[in-house]
Amino acid sequence: MRRVFLWVAVLLVSCQAVGQIDPSPTASASPAPASLKTEIPPTAISQATAPSNPSPDPEFKVILHPDGSLYVGDQISIEVISLGDLDPEEKKVQIEVNGYPEEQNSAGFSEFGIGGRLQATFNWIWDTSDLEPGEYEISFRILADGPSWTETVNLQPGEELPNPEPAARWETLMLDCCEIHFISGTDFAQDLPYLGDVIQEHAEEAVLSMGVDFDQRIPITILPRVLGHGGFAANEIYVSYIKENYAGNDLTQVLHHEMIHLLDRRLGGDLRPSLFVEGLAVYLSHGHFKNEPLLSKAAALQEMGWYLPLAELADSFYTMQHEIGYLEGAALVDFMVNKYGWAAFNDFYRDIHPHPSDSEARAIDEALQEHFHISFQQLEGMFTAELKGMHINPDMRADLIQSVNYYDTVRRYQIMLDPSAYFLTAWLPAGEEMRERGIVADYLRWPEDQRNLEIVELLVEVDQHIRAGNYLQAEKSLWLANQKLDLVENEVLSGN
Repeated sequence: MRRVFLWVAVLLVSCQAVGQIDPSPTASASPAPASLKTEIPPTAISQATAPSNPSPDPEFKVILHPDGSLYVGDQISIEVISLGDLDPEEKKVQIEVNGYPEEQNSAGFSEFGIGGRLQATFNWIWDTSDLEPGEYEISFRILADGPSWTETVNLQPGEELPNPEPAARWETLMLDCCEIHFISGTDFAQDLPYLGDVIQEHAEEAVLSMGVDFDQRIPITILPRVLGHGGFAANEIYVSYIKENYAGNDLTQVLHHEMIHLLDRRLGGDLRPSLFVEGLAVYLSHGHFKNEPLLSKAAALQEMGWYLPLAELADSFYTMQHEIGYLEGAALVDFMVNKYGWAAFNDFYRDIHPHPSDSEARAIDEALQEHFHISFQQLEGMFTAELKGMHINPDMRADLIQSVNYYDTVRRYQIMLDPSAYFLTAWLPAGEEMRERGIVADYLRWPEDQRNLEIVELLVEVDQHIRAGNYLQAEKSLWLANQKLDLVENEVLSGN
């Protein structure tokens, strides 16, 4: 049995990780959602994907990619995550892998993803192409006086790769609007004859609604697995497309949302607060994950006691309850456009400037006084008064309750059993570099043990029931999914 030893040393230097995109980031009673403020867990690492011999030191954790089983031929990436109090200015991780030059294998700790998790990231650091199948030990040591431990990686034979990976390769479809990159043999590739026309149509609608065209074809990477809520926008758009999509997003809805983000960025602005960036994208996409009446839905939020104060939401947008924040932001944009007109709203939005306090709420307040001679508090008063006078369909309350609890459960599942998909710290390597290297595994694989498959099946059912208006059935499937997650959580807490 051949063995590869990786020596990890924490030194007094800092540098940036390479190759990872920075996404801008996509019943009867009304119980409060699990949390109106999203908890950002320090690890978001599952028992299923953690190394077989975890570190005895509670200050660090390691994740290997691709997810799931590893095979000969994989180019393996490593995340070394700090769970304790670490000064990133003073620490650096150095890895020696299979005789690679030392200078190529060091990275400092830096904030990763939307959630800003502190970690050192090594993209495609270990090329296993010339190795034999079998177990390989990865040895870690924290210098100068830190703990040492080993973790075992089992490389499966390359010929045992699951479909469609053995023949999978990157392909590109050129449309008038877009340059679409996808992996052969996936659900998207099979549905391509229909999807190309749909994507072109939504791009044209996005251009019409924003009043500005793309300056070049939009690069779109299709993800054949669920990452985050199914959509990210950076230098290119990333959208999930998989028939068994446990996050329940619709390709065209999410794609339209991300296209609005790119056009919004082109139009510019000194400060575009997240409340309006996301609110505008949902408003112009006619809903978040599906078409929905925004103001009526926000009125139901208020009636149910789930309304989030706007100043608090503006200053902590991405850490507030996701569905509520996005819906409320979109309803606010809807209200302002109805009251002041698109041109006046757009002039206001493009003329928001940073406040010395770094508070986006205060920046919004100053721009409102400049453009409409009202304070942020006064705007909120008019907005909530409008919501109170709206008719609310009873089904709207049921839809909100099940939808919010559904997506909270999706995130709970990701944190516990599919951590690379969790939106605040999603593993989303840059598509362009993956295409250059011919890598498909990071997007194709995800944890697929029995408990993952069972919970994913239930989550898919929940989404289907909600979309069909079968809220009681949705509640039952959601309860079962959370019961299974409770069992996993109890196993972890008991050390089993």
